[in-house]
Amino acid sequence: MPMGSASYIPGVCNIGPAEIAARRRVGWGGLAASVVLLGLFIWFDAPPLWRLTVFFPAAVSVSGFLQAVMHFCAYFGFASLFNVGPGLGATDTVQQAEFRAHDRKKAWQIVGLSILIAGVVAFLAVLLPSAT
Repeated sequence: MPMGSASYIPGVCNIGPAEIAARRRVGWGGLAASVVLLGLFIWFDAPPLWRLTVFFPAAVSVSGFLQAVMHFCAYFGFASLFNVGPGLGATDTVQQAEFRAHDRKKAWQIVGLSILIAGVVAFLAVLLPSAT
């Protein structure tokens, strides 16, 4: 889909260029937080189980990137909303029950993938050696 054009497609696309860019920024922010947190845990030789907390910023990062790539906001999918317009924040309501069901299914896919990938990242973080 070209960056300047977007249209609501149930279960496929519920956000436009501005919302996609916002999700991408969230992805980068979560990634930066994950790297910094893990770096601190390794540098200060924190117990390996503490590294599991990298799950949370990693989940935020993965969720942001997935939503940007999929052109789909999980929250909007659960809340029966969409915004394919040029700006942030202005939403429309999904009226048809069938469309809402498609959107919820896609939102759950994003949540599930985010949890799965962040879980793998957290598990791998525990396995990393300490700095000392």
